[in-house]
Amino acid sequence: MWGLENRPEAPAQATPAPTYYPQAPAYSSRPNLLFGRFYSVIPRQTVTFKENYAPGTIIVRHREKRLYYVLGNGQAIRYAVAVGREGAAWSGVSRVSDKREWPSWTPTPEILRRQPNLPRHMEGGPQNPMGARALYLGDTLYRIHGTNEPWMIGHEVSSGCIRMTNEDVIDLYNRTRMGATVIVQR
Repeated sequence: MWGLENRPEAPAQATPAPTYYPQAPAYSSRPNLLFGRFYSVIPRQTVTFKENYAPGTIIVRHREKRLYYVLGNGQAIRYAVAVGREGAAWSGVSRVSDKREWPSWTPTPEILRRQPNLPRHMEGGPQNPMGARALYLGDTLYRIHGTNEPWMIGHEVSSGCIRMTNEDVIDLYNRTRMGATVIVQR
């Protein structure tokens, strides 16, 4: 038995300060934990949406870096997204032609020219750039998909795809039907 004078001291219980990704914009006071680090996100929310689109339509607004899922009755769910960087951004109308959970990824030849050290193919999983879910747009190489870099949401960084946090893309994936109209506006 230890006497008070001989008892070992308990180790100090210091609470480490959260580590923020240096690129992470501070959009929300609600930090999320990713791989032991904190990053900030722009929370999705239901908003007033007075434009005349059918419920289930997806509108991507490149300048706003927002995606709207039309609910109808004057409302939509607004999500933050990352969009195509200069020279890779596009606009137009497409339809959801496929939906996949934890999709695999094969970089395009253009991406491999810019980043030759990338793997030629990656199976789906948490480290995959396609993230947790993907909505395939028509017969193009463009997707609305999750990401393994959530701190890039709100930026122009992709090769034309629309990136979302994994949490948000799962929510959108569960709401979206095959054949849904997707309108990308510059």
